[in-house]
Amino acid sequence: MVILQLIGGLVLLLVGGEALVRGSVAVAMRLGVSKLFIGLTLVGFGTSMPELVASLQGAFAGYPGVAIGNIVGSNIANVLLILGITALILPIAVKREAFQRDGAVLILSSLILLGVILTGYLSRWAGFVLVGLLLAYTIYTYVVERRAEQASGDVYEAEADQASYPNISILWGLGIFAAGVIGIITGASLLVSSSVAIAHSIGVSDAVIGLTLVAIGTSLPELVTSAIAAIRGHVEVAFGNIVGSNIFNIFGIGGVTALVVPIPVPSVIAQVDIWVMVGTVILMAIACVTGWRVSRREGLFFLLCYAAYMAFQLLPGVRAAFGIV
Repeated sequence: MVILQLIGGLVLLLVGGEALVRGSVAVAMRLGVSKLFIGLTLVGFGTSMPELVASLQGAFAGYPGVAIGNIVGSNIANVLLILGITALILPIAVKREAFQRDGAVLILSSLILLGVILTGYLSRWAGFVLVGLLLAYTIYTYVVERRAEQASGDVYEAEADQASYPNISILWGLGIFAAGVIGIITGASLLVSSSVAIAHSIGVSDAVIGLTLVAIGTSLPELVTSAIAAIRGHVEVAFGNIVGSNIFNIFGIGGVTALVVPIPVPSVIAQVDIWVMVGTVILMAIACVTGWRVSRREGLFFLLCYAAYMAFQLLPGVRAAFGIV
C-alpha cells in the first residue's frame, strides 16, 4: 500500500503540475498580465495549498513542530532544492525591477517571521498582521504590474503561446488550473501521510518531520510546477512560483494557522532553522543580483547546501556535534 501511495502521489503530482502550468499561462494570456505576476500569485499560492493543509493539520493535532517546521522547512526547500533543480534545468534570468520589489518583500517577510518565531509563540495578533500583509502585497503587485505593462505595451500576448492555447477562455484556463491544484494537493497528501507514519514509527521528532519529510512532500508541487515551467521555457512562471510560494508560506500559511490555532514555537526551530531560512533567502538574493540570473553552477551549489542541511537534520551524530538534540 505504501508503494502504491508513492506511485499514485507521483503520478498525480506530474499530471497536476502540467495542468497547473498550462492553465495559469492561459489565464495570464487572457488577462493581459505577465507570467511573472501569475507565477507570484496564482501559481505561487496554488502550489502552497499543501503547506496550508499540512500546517493546519499539524496545529489541530497538537504537533506545533510539524505546523511551524513545515513553513520554515518548505521555504528552505523552495530556495535550495527547487530553485537549485530549476536552475540546473534552465538558468533563470531575473528581471531587475521585479526582483527589487518581490525580493525585497521576501526578505522583509522572512525577517518578520524571524521576529515572530523569536517571541516563542505564533499568536492570533501575529496571524492578523501576516494575513493583512499578504493582501496588501497581492494588491500592490497587481497594480504595479498592470501599470508597468500599460506603460511599456508589453502585455502577455506572445504569438507562440497564442498558438499553444487557441480559444481557451479565462474560465476554462481557471478550470485547468483548479484541476492541477487538486491533483498536486492529493498527490502531495499521499506522499506526506506515508512518510510521516514511517518517521513516527522510528522515533523521529515532529519538528524534524515538519522540517524535512513534510516540508519536502508539500514542496513537491512547487518542484514539479517549476521544473515543468522551466522545461516549457516559462522561466518567469518558475521563478515567480518560488518567490510567491515563500511569501505566501509566511504571510498566508503562517497567518491563517495563527488565526485558527495559535501555537508555541519549538525551541529548535528558533535556535537553528529560522536562521537557516533567512540565510537561504540572502543566498538567493546574492545569486539573483550578481548578473541578474541564477546559473547552473549556483543551482548546483544550492543543492549541495540542501544536502548538507538534510544531513544535519536526519543524522543524529551531525546534530549532536552542533549541540542540537
